[in-house]
Amino acid sequence: MKFFTIFLYEWRHFVRTPFKLVAIFLFAGASTYALQNGASLFHKQTEELESIEAEMLTDRATYLAYYDSGEKGPKARPWVDLTTPYWAVWYTPVYHFKKPSPAMVYSIGQAEQYGFYKSVNFRSSTYDADMAEEIANPERLQSGTLDFSFVSLYLLPLLLLIFLYNVKGAEADEGFLSLIYTQTGTERTWLWARVSFYGGLVAVLLLVLMLLGAALTGVSPTAIPSFFSLYLWHLLYLGLWLFLFGLILWQGKSTIGNTLQMLGVWLLLAFIIPAAVHQWVSIRQPPSLMTDLIDAQRDDTYALYDEPDSVLQARVLALFPEMSNNLTDEAGQPKRIAANQAATALSNELIKASIGKIEGRNQSRNRLISYSYWFNPVSFMLNKLNQLSGTHYQDYQAYRDEIQQMIDKQIKVLVLDTWNGVEVNKQKYLEYQQSLN
Repeated sequence: MKFFTIFLYEWRHFVRTPFKLVAIFLFAGASTYALQNGASLFHKQTEELESIEAEMLTDRATYLAYYDSGEKGPKARPWVDLTTPYWAVWYTPVYHFKKPSPAMVYSIGQAEQYGFYKSVNFRSSTYDADMAEEIANPERLQSGTLDFSFVSLYLLPLLLLIFLYNVKGAEADEGFLSLIYTQTGTERTWLWARVSFYGGLVAVLLLVLMLLGAALTGVSPTAIPSFFSLYLWHLLYLGLWLFLFGLILWQGKSTIGNTLQMLGVWLLLAFIIPAAVHQWVSIRQPPSLMTDLIDAQRDDTYALYDEPDSVLQARVLALFPEMSNNLTDEAGQPKRIAANQAATALSNELIKASIGKIEGRNQSRNRLISYSYWFNPVSFMLNKLNQLSGTHYQDYQAYRDEIQQMIDKQIKVLVLDTWNGVEVNKQKYLEYQQSLN
């Protein structure tokens, strides 16, 4: 009964305090705007993928028509011969998509910074120009992008601060705390009941906002696999700040003192610690300039064409041992692999090696950051929300790995089918379309 009385008193206080009402409406407005940004990005990516799929089907039909009409390729490109593996593989439309999760509405993460579709061919790499670099959330805000995770992680504590700043402090300043304790019970009961009231109010608000986010994507909350997990993590994060602010209020003596302490804790956890960790990681693992990749794509690849054909062939035979089973042609003469095909295969290996070094450094940076999670809750929560929303760095790392597997498969098909003298007819081209996608 005492809790109900305290809750009722706090509700009356809340609705009669314009400052707190304005704060919750501003928070809800910022959250709605952020959710709209996430939903807009989700719809934009979904529509883009549908458009590309339609275009890809059109291109496939066009190329299949060449086989039906007996033509070897486009008339404007007489050098193209789709009966050869080289041009057949090149003219096989291959895309790889990272389909957006509807949970993106809650945390955009890296979704704006990395490509979500890629046209893959045997000269591609996972660090092509359409696979952009990461930009941090605060930097995105400068271009007007605001996502729900930023609002919930950085602005939610400020909302709680506004709600709680005068709890106990105002009564202490007026000098009637003893009277309140006499009527409501112990200090602990009275204080934590008031804190719990605002915690419950914000928890309900978060649920309403997350349901709104699901509505904006047009997807039922139950159809979003991580919806309840996301809400649970938001509640845990809310509980952390309620606990910290409650401790400050319990030990505090005045409104000004409590406000300054809560503001200091917010600055420490939301900005100072993450910035210090970022600086420490930058010193331990400086950002990669990707000079290894540039050298592999330019100097090392060009150098392959200066290698003797015998050296190139030996290196390709080592890369594809299957070729050793068929070293002569029908006339019994030794087979020779074309220099451009050998260079393509070997260049891919050079680029993969240099990319492996870059990604190894990135993973090392990520591990260093993860070591700080036990005292860096905001960064931990941001990464957790990104993971649940499918917009984490690791999600795009897996996407890049899948693209690399597709590149490797194209090169293998190109080299082996050319080596074995495969003539590509319509049926073989259909097999390419099925196996390479």
